[in-house]
Amino acid sequence: MSDKAPRIAVTVADVVAVTPFIKRFRFEPLDPGPLPTFSGGAHVVVEMQDGDLVRRNAYSLMSPPSETSHYTISVRRDESGRGGSRFLHDHVRPGMTLHITHPVNLFPIDHRAKKHLLIAGGIGITPFLAMAEQLAHNHTPFDLHYAFRSRDHGAYADDLETRFGTRVHLYHGDRGEAPPLDRLLPQQPLGTHLYVCGPAAMIDWVLGSARAAGWPDHNLHHERFIAPAIGTPYEVTLARAAVTVRVGSHQSMLEAIEAAGVDAPSMCRGGACGQCETAVLSCDGTLLHADHFLTDAEKASNTRVMPCVSRFEGQRLVLDL
Repeated sequence: MSDKAPRIAVTVADVVAVTPFIKRFRFEPLDPGPLPTFSGGAHVVVEMQDGDLVRRNAYSLMSPPSETSHYTISVRRDESGRGGSRFLHDHVRPGMTLHITHPVNLFPIDHRAKKHLLIAGGIGITPFLAMAEQLAHNHTPFDLHYAFRSRDHGAYADDLETRFGTRVHLYHGDRGEAPPLDRLLPQQPLGTHLYVCGPAAMIDWVLGSARAAGWPDHNLHHERFIAPAIGTPYEVTLARAAVTVRVGSHQSMLEAIEAAGVDAPSMCRGGACGQCETAVLSCDGTLLHADHFLTDAEKASNTRVMPCVSRFEGQRLVLDL
């Protein structure tokens, strides 16, 4: 979300502790009128002024898509992260004004499917809350399989069981439970589409198991946002803007570029969509690629980079911005 991108001013209407680690935030429009419509799987980017830093983090919308009087998101506190989740947990209170982007959906429901199989892990449940509401509203068959570490970590598990009954299947990690993919995947009717969101290892396990069971790639959908890593500060030169920008240890390259007043394309801010892909004009050092968009060959060539999640170690990096 660059300074030139359209933003929506919202009031923080409510903050609720859902688990010891997760808080739910409800946003209402500052100006009269409804918020933009969205579909299940969509996210917004929340802008936070944290001292001298402007943090912009993407969060899935979990409120019913038919409800445009407010948006809700859930945020898991990450003590080892760069600080966005801690800022929301520690500083954002009801009555505050924040700015968010218009909703963007990189994880949409495929309406060609005869049935939808939703598999969530931990905080990865959030996009499925809106998806399940949309599918239920449209009377579309679906099953939701939700794995979490323990009951204390199972955000919205009770609500989901109450709302959707036998379509919801819960798995407690501390009891040794996990979705039975070996039985679950082969028994789905022809035309079923699978959606998975959660920890990277879980996503890889589910997608790998589905492919091994013969599922075609066009029936497999996943959402994988990567938080930018913490690292050693470095400098990057923006050729068209004719400026050199210093990237702090807790900043992403994209955030530093935006802080310098340079307009850079972005959408997911998590290395998934490819919107911020930028040409590398010169690289004397090592690009630390962290996205899931560029191919291994493209990463090895050091000619493209995703500034939203990647870092740099070396003497000189010049981008076509």
